[in-house]
Amino acid sequence: MINPFKEALPIIIKIEEAGYEAYFVGGAVRDHLLNKQIHDIDIASSATPEEIKSIFPHTIDVGIAHGTVMVIWDQHTYEITTFRTESTYRDYRRPEQVYFVRELKEDLKRRDFTINAMAMDKNGHVIDYFNGKESLEKKEIKTVGNPNERFQEDALRIMRGIRFVSTLGFHLETETLNGIRNNRQLLSKIAVERITAEFEKLLHGPWCLEALEIMVETKMYQILPMLSSEEKGISKFAKLPLTKLELLEKWAVLLLCLGRKEKHQIELFLRAWKLSVKQIKTIQKLIYWMLQREQMTNWSNQALYFATLSVAVSVEKMYQLLKNNEVNIDIVHLEERYEKLPIKSMEELKIGGNDLLSWTEKKPGPWIKDVLSLVERNVVEEKLSNDKQLIKEWLKQCHQI
Repeated sequence: MINPFKEALPIIIKIEEAGYEAYFVGGAVRDHLLNKQIHDIDIASSATPEEIKSIFPHTIDVGIAHGTVMVIWDQHTYEITTFRTESTYRDYRRPEQVYFVRELKEDLKRRDFTINAMAMDKNGHVIDYFNGKESLEKKEIKTVGNPNERFQEDALRIMRGIRFVSTLGFHLETETLNGIRNNRQLLSKIAVERITAEFEKLLHGPWCLEALEIMVETKMYQILPMLSSEEKGISKFAKLPLTKLELLEKWAVLLLCLGRKEKHQIELFLRAWKLSVKQIKTIQKLIYWMLQREQMTNWSNQALYFATLSVAVSVEKMYQLLKNNEVNIDIVHLEERYEKLPIKSMEELKIGGNDLLSWTEKKPGPWIKDVLSLVERNVVEEKLSNDKQLIKEWLKQCHQI
């Protein structure tokens, strides 16, 4: 058995010594069988939350109403959830009631997809009641049981199913795909923040184009924020090779495909998706400089300076993607150009506001910023050396002081 399962084995053993069952479950088992890197370890047990708390000295109630207790063990934390079944669901997302049970199979059959409904014991033996291994071999995403029932229980599973297409490179099993198509309207019941989180994971995936194509084909995009009448734009976006772009670059390209280029249009769209103010400002900046780039044959000193290197690199990637349908950017050349700039920020100017005041009899005011900006532009364009005395003389010649 590999780490991090080995590190968690004492948890399983202690629960069993107390007379209960415990297994590794969910995504960790799936990723183990796929030989992928394992992140979070989830443990399911026949022990109730109170019984788990009696076994371990250090616990935190993180979701005790739903059967989850966090155990602190050897400087690691593990979430242990009691085997459970669920009643009818409220708001197509949350169960009305949770019932603790003692049988593993009852717990696994409430899960979303067969590849996530496997368990593994302390010896590495996989318990697979719903043919999850077969789904892994077929590279298919298939619901546990009836797709309509699973999606009506929790409509976010619709997004999760398509996200797994993107992150795993699997295909949707026919009935599951039909279930998504038939129940896509239920996504309107789900909090936007949860939809955004899944959509961004989808955009991160190596097979995001395949996932986006499914979103278009099933017309699922119509239920997503601000996309109800954007078939042309989302279809264009779904055909672009996006894998070389970072997340915010992908958001910027999506907006460009939709024709949303004005600052207020960008903000309106991204606020609907609940992105942060910081993210929105960054995406606005990327799109602004993208529009500038379309007017330039190459990056001027001034454009490179005011954009900053990181933005210039991002914009160049986006520009090439939209122009040539590929990303093949010479980052080293841009970096060399940027490093050769006379200054990287106004703070590097050899003069400041106090110098201007000492050279004139003027009172402080907006004129100081205007003069410094004039000097900044001319230094960046290499029309003026960044030398205090030379700058003073130049300002006199220009009648600025």
